[in-house]
Amino acid sequence: MARTKHFAGIDYFRFAAAFLVIAIHTSPFGTWDETIDYLTTYCLGRIAVPFFFMTTGFFVLAPYYLSDFRKKRALHRFLLKNTTLYLAVTLFYLPLILYSGQLPTSVPAFLKDLFFDGTFYHLWYFPAALTGCLLLMLLGHISLTAAAVYSVLAYAAGLLGDSYYGLIKGAPLLSSFYDGIFGFTSYTRNGLFFAPVFILLGALIAVYRIRISKKACEWGLIVSLAGLLLEGYFTYSLDLQKHNSMYLFLLPVLFFLFQFLLGVQGHAPGWIREGSMLLYVIHPAVIVLWRMIAKAAGQTKLLVENTFILYVAVCTLSVTAVYLIQSLKGGMIRWNKKDGHGSN
Repeated sequence: MARTKHFAGIDYFRFAAAFLVIAIHTSPFGTWDETIDYLTTYCLGRIAVPFFFMTTGFFVLAPYYLSDFRKKRALHRFLLKNTTLYLAVTLFYLPLILYSGQLPTSVPAFLKDLFFDGTFYHLWYFPAALTGCLLLMLLGHISLTAAAVYSVLAYAAGLLGDSYYGLIKGAPLLSSFYDGIFGFTSYTRNGLFFAPVFILLGALIAVYRIRISKKACEWGLIVSLAGLLLEGYFTYSLDLQKHNSMYLFLLPVLFFLFQFLLGVQGHAPGWIREGSMLLYVIHPAVIVLWRMIAKAAGQTKLLVENTFILYVAVCTLSVTAVYLIQSLKGGMIRWNKKDGHGSN
């Protein structure tokens, strides 16, 4: 109860972040204007996954640091739970992986997908979160300074392999360096370059109890969001991007956003946290299902090519599926408790 009272803002935004991820995979405004869609989806939408990383740092890694590395239970539980979930969801998506012809054809390709790119296109989050946590757990034993130095340098290197790739493309030494990186991972958006800085940022906010005023949060968020949109627009317009997950202004945006959300008090229902993860996990399957429905109805142009309708439909069906899954799970738990009581 105390957790939901003090961190309701964080929990509510988890659901909003999941909707941002769905937008990234459906481009809701693409039917009307490519630039507006890019700025809203591939700039503002990129807030979502770093936010999830920050919650991991705040709730999972910070207690480990604060206990002088003695309280390992929560961290171990996080690693085990997310590894198990990753493998389970991989099995769930295996038919789609086979259908789409994305099954790795060699051991190196399989390892690349498993540890870096994700076994399905949205599942890269799991190896990134796991790798980032393990790295920061080990670096933390040296010092938080070592963890911070690595995280910042790794993110800077990741930027040059992502939104700023055009700055180094063609430079002999740097091109060779990044060619080597792209030999074992398709993007720098992974647990080595991307995740650590946000996981650590969340952890440091908790460790040092960093809090700033509401007004500073609001102005900081406004200015940094403007910076993010400008950064995204110019790197896109100048054709610098290899990918568009990593921006410099994501760091201040996430810092001020997280600070703002920490100030939102109230009670968030317990299903929000699990529901947001379910929403993240299942929505690509819902996209495929909706495409099949549209094709069967002969309405692909209206229901799929109109990406706003696609987005609304996928969100609606995904939330419905999450509700049904959680209702079924809740019913099974109640039934098991009742059955257990009756047998005693």
